[in-house]
Amino acid sequence: MDHFSYRKGILYAEDVSIPEIVKEIDTPFYCYSTATLTRHYKVFAEAFSSVPTLICFAVKANSNIAVLKTLAKLGSGADTVSEGEIMRALAAGISPRKIVFSGVGKTRDELRYALKQDIGQFNVESREELLMLSEEACKLGKKANIAVRVNPDVDAGTHDKISTGKKEHKFGVSWEETPDVYEKAKELEGINVVAVATHIGSQITDLSPFRLAFDKIAGLVEMLRQKGHDIKRLDLGGGLGIPYNEKIPPAPAEYGELITEIVKPLGCELVLEPGRLIAGNAGILVTKVVLVKRTRHRNFLVVDAAMNDLLRPSLYNAYHEIITVVEPKKGGATELFDVVGPVCETGDVFGKDRIMPHMQEGDLAVIRSAGAYGAVMAGTYNSRLLVPEIMVNGEKFSVVRPRQTYDDMIGLDKLPDWL
Repeated sequence: MDHFSYRKGILYAEDVSIPEIVKEIDTPFYCYSTATLTRHYKVFAEAFSSVPTLICFAVKANSNIAVLKTLAKLGSGADTVSEGEIMRALAAGISPRKIVFSGVGKTRDELRYALKQDIGQFNVESREELLMLSEEACKLGKKANIAVRVNPDVDAGTHDKISTGKKEHKFGVSWEETPDVYEKAKELEGINVVAVATHIGSQITDLSPFRLAFDKIAGLVEMLRQKGHDIKRLDLGGGLGIPYNEKIPPAPAEYGELITEIVKPLGCELVLEPGRLIAGNAGILVTKVVLVKRTRHRNFLVVDAAMNDLLRPSLYNAYHEIITVVEPKKGGATELFDVVGPVCETGDVFGKDRIMPHMQEGDLAVIRSAGAYGAVMAGTYNSRLLVPEIMVNGEKFSVVRPRQTYDDMIGLDKLPDWL
């Protein structure tokens, strides 16, 4: 459920009409719903109410500080993968103790920064990183609380580019090497082993891969404890999908029941890192029709948003529902369109063969489920400006990231002396 709906034939974000925002902001822009973020977080949290659980929102899904602050006020921590994301989490008021630092290529500078902030947990992804972290912790007179991120060699059944838990992937420590890495961690002065971590991928729509991976991890925890490791915490990552098209993924309650069944006998605290599940359907991308191009072969609805604003359809062939801001009349005439952007790439397509009502220049459309991996992946390809982000709260809306200006963008370039 989200809070974008038609009222008297016009699409609203909570209690604000989309045309009202367009009148002030123009298009394209991202729009986030506070009520939807709040509801999704609470529904997810309720699914784990019987186990001590820290929910760390995956900042990579949506790093806008207004989004992070909204979730922080609900009790959320942050799953981060860079120094910049840690800075954003802290700026949003998230306690350092609720920050997890993941990622396969943490630099020494990033490790030092995170150590100085006293973050709650480092998810170590290699023996080499473990040694680096210990060295940097010792230099600072600190101990780093760590989990080893274990690669369980489980196929998540999701898109190849967002699957992370198979042995050929770059993420985590291999299943076979894991016991030795924990033994090494126990020897290191700058390391405090507290947890086991895993994450097998994103947009997973079947519970079977989760069960297979988590059962393996539970067995690993028992084995490590027998070897003298005090495993207090289990970090099971994120990855539960959302409905983009007709396929409906399991509900958070089903996911929670599965995890609780596995984790409860271990007596572990639980860390979970949802991203898309919280933010995906809490955001939309609002765009305007530039022109309607009809050919003998296809009809094209050319809009002012493009692949540089929302990369997922081009990068992953991802499906996003596209609707009109003016509610279509029941039984009204429709056309088959390819919805495309103006970027000079054949791949700049938001949707092919979409059934849409008749549209013309200036009409407004919305690309749904754009709250995760939307604005965070945007760029300035074709020298197009980064679009603004808007947050709605009831009858109010606010610009939470302004539209970039051409002076902002071009001003980043500097000429060398010889020019």
